Amino acid sequence: MMTVKQTVHFGAGNIGRGFIGALFSQSGYHVTFVDIADEIIQKINEEKSYQVQLATEQKESVTIEHVSGLNNIKQEEEVVAAIQNATYLTTAIGPNILPRIAPLIARGISERVSVTNEKLYIIACENQIGATDILKKHIFEHLDEETKGEIEGSVYFFNSAVDRIVPIQDQDSLDVLVEPYYEWVVETTETIPTVEGMKIVEDLAPFIERKLFTVNTGHAVIAYLGYLEGKETIDQTLSDEKMANQVRETLKETGAYLVKAYGLNEADHLNYINKNIERFKNSYLNDGVTRVGRAPIRKLGPEDRLIRPATQAQKAGLSYTNLAKAIAAALLFDHPQDEEAVKIQEMINEYGPAYVLKTISKLDEDSDLTKEVVRQYHELKK
Repeated sequence: MMTVKQTVHFGAGNIGRGFIGALFSQSGYHVTFVDIADEIIQKINEEKSYQVQLATEQKESVTIEHVSGLNNIKQEEEVVAAIQNATYLTTAIGPNILPRIAPLIARGISERVSVTNEKLYIIACENQIGATDILKKHIFEHLDEETKGEIEGSVYFFNSAVDRIVPIQDQDSLDVLVEPYYEWVVETTETIPTVEGMKIVEDLAPFIERKLFTVNTGHAVIAYLGYLEGKETIDQTLSDEKMANQVRETLKETGAYLVKAYGLNEADHLNYINKNIERFKNSYLNDGVTRVGRAPIRKLGPEDRLIRPATQAQKAGLSYTNLAKAIAAALLFDHPQDEEAVKIQEMINEYGPAYVLKTISKLDEDSDLTKEVVRQYHELKK
């Protein structure tokens, strides 16, 4: 009897089911989803399949099978056993959660190397530069020196860039609505088992920064500016031509940095910007500005989608006024249901916007960028 290839995927949310898990299932793998969301895990085990539906007029859908679920808090032993049999271990849980799952993965790896030297490939599929490196660091904190030596040549860690828009949806169903476009780029020089839809590159940096500072920056700019204008959804925001132009001008600033840093072709990159603006206009996604704008503390981090391209543009002597406006709009995102947004508003009320930029974004209060953001903040507040 043929053994089915196994993969363990941490995160049974919409991205896990609608993107990474779906690609593995379509490539002939059995996918074990690991998550603390009991209801989702139970549903996966009861229903054993779900639909991934494309956000198009035709609403084409694909059935995803060969799936099961485990709760990483209640079923630690089973997760450890699953890791022993897996070819791949992937995550899509949000970069902040990586330290929490590292001890369990470390246990799985330790027990695995004592019984097999079969290769295991670990990839964190998160919106974060070097997410797998971050996960590896946390895993290594829980491994003894002997195990660290033993996994050399049998456990591999690859960074990756992921791109697919998956809006918030009905939580009562396992089915997931996704946009048709996706990109999953993995950095390695190794020959690794095939997964449909995975693109292998030797140097990820240009791909991940191009994606983060076009797709994620663009999405955030639309969300924060749209929120200030009282728009409900991303596509509704972009139907205002003035808004679409503002987004394009902001992405031209991130683009100028990317062209300079990686030698990208300027015309090709402008096409990439315009293609992404068209993606965001997809009304079938019905994607809310508050979903896309959520967690502004993370999004205003020094290495994230708004601050890093702005600081890099400033260093390179390039324009950053549109990025400064986007950062100012993020500071004005006062959505009451968003804990991070509420926290930022409290900080601003007590200490002012420059303090937030210093504390969260690690920007010097006297820098020209901070001054420009604060100027635009007061301008937008009017």
